[in-house]
Amino acid sequence: MTPRERVLAALEHREPDRLPMDLGSARFTGMTALAYEKLRNFLGFGRPGVVIDRMQQLVEMDEAILRHLGVDLRAFSFGNPDSGGDIELGNGRYRDEWGIVRRRPPGCHYYELEISPLAGDVSPQQIAHYPWPDPTDAGRFRGLREQAERLRQTGYGVIFNARFNLVHMTQYLRGFHDWFLDLAGNHELFQTLMHAVLEVMIEMNRRALAEVGDLIDVVAFGDDVGMQDRTICSLPLYRKLIRPFQERILATIRAHTGAKILYHTCGSVYHYIPDFIEMGIDALNPVQVSARHMAPERLKREFGDHIAFWGGVDTQRLLPHGTPDEVRAEVRRMFSIMGPGGGWVLAAVHNIQPDVPPENVLAMFEEGSRCVYAASAAAV
Repeated sequence: MTPRERVLAALEHREPDRLPMDLGSARFTGMTALAYEKLRNFLGFGRPGVVIDRMQQLVEMDEAILRHLGVDLRAFSFGNPDSGGDIELGNGRYRDEWGIVRRRPPGCHYYELEISPLAGDVSPQQIAHYPWPDPTDAGRFRGLREQAERLRQTGYGVIFNARFNLVHMTQYLRGFHDWFLDLAGNHELFQTLMHAVLEVMIEMNRRALAEVGDLIDVVAFGDDVGMQDRTICSLPLYRKLIRPFQERILATIRAHTGAKILYHTCGSVYHYIPDFIEMGIDALNPVQVSARHMAPERLKREFGDHIAFWGGVDTQRLLPHGTPDEVRAEVRRMFSIMGPGGGWVLAAVHNIQPDVPPENVLAMFEEGSRCVYAASAAAV
């Protein structure tokens, strides 16, 4: 099988020749800059990392490293706008095009939220007149089609990273404290902000998908609706205030491409998974096995015929603190649970962090490459 065929077979709940694997194809399956540099230095080859996500400090993976690890996917996303991009504020601070200010504290690996421009006492009218980013800026779309065409010729699965981080963006704009208060009691303001942000995102993504929708295999987007031990809100509240907006996102994607839809949400989202399936999500990432109710055996047994799982190798304890042999054993265990019948793509639970030893990264992918399906093994 080609890498593309391998990925699509798994997402369509068919057993490929071997387990498909991902690293760096989405803004939630990558490596942070320091983790990448450790891996590059350990391997002794690969280009220095170029940061592609400033807030998370994620880097673009070198092609030689991806091939060495046997990664089956390649990805692309929007370009930078010609106007209205990040404004440098000095002292490790910047303001992004949404008006959100972030800073990188001394010794921190990431840029933390500092100023939420719509925090406090705001009205729906103020939201309506907020200076939103220009979703039609030509810089976002320049060269997208050419990138998609080039990747399509490689034989790898092609992922387009959409920008539908609606929950996160409204949290950043409003501030987490006020956002949760609105979710609990100020539903008019909550929905007004969600609607305003989504209109910008829909126009931006609609234009991009119109350019590349026929050339991609997977559309990826993420929005955390889970916490370590529970969902972000009750199921009835989710269905009232969040799911309708997600349905609009999915409708926009479906209108412009037949690609599979990969949705990322961290945390304990077991109780939302039937809704994800009902809405038409094809694969769920990162499968945070350390969260409550997210045991892989239960997920595969109850939902494995209807949704694929993408991730599942623990980053909270195993990857940073385990040994290479323990990582290998966990990959084999997960394959025995998630692998049968297809429906699993190997990846870490979210981005690989600076404290993960490169030996453990290599162990994960080396063992993954040995996870061969019975029919393929019998044919050898």
